[in-house]
Amino acid sequence: MGRKKIEIKFINDEKNRLVTFAKRKSGLFKKAYELSVLCECEIALLVFTRSNRLYQYASVTVEHALQRLKKHHRANEFLSNSDMERVSD
Repeated sequence: MGRKKIEIKFINDEKNRLVTFAKRKSGLFKKAYELSVLCECEIALLVFTRSNRLYQYASVTVEHALQRLKKHHRANEFLSNSDMERVSD
C-alpha cells in the first residue's frame, strides 16, 4: 500500500512547519547526494529560510558550482513553483 498524497500548502502551525522543514531538508539533501554519486554530477543546493538562515549542500564547493554557472548562458531546464504546481496536478 502506497503513501497518501498530501496537499502542498503553507503550514500555519510553526512547530509543525519547523519539523516538516527539518525532515524534508534532510530528505532533499540525501536525494542530492544520491544523485551526485549515482549519476556523477555536480550539485550545489542552497536553501534560505524565512528567517534568513542558509543551509547548503554541495558535492563540490559552492564557489566551483557558481563559477560553472557563470559560464553557462542558459539552463537546459528551469522550473519554478508554478511549473511544479502544474506538473503535480
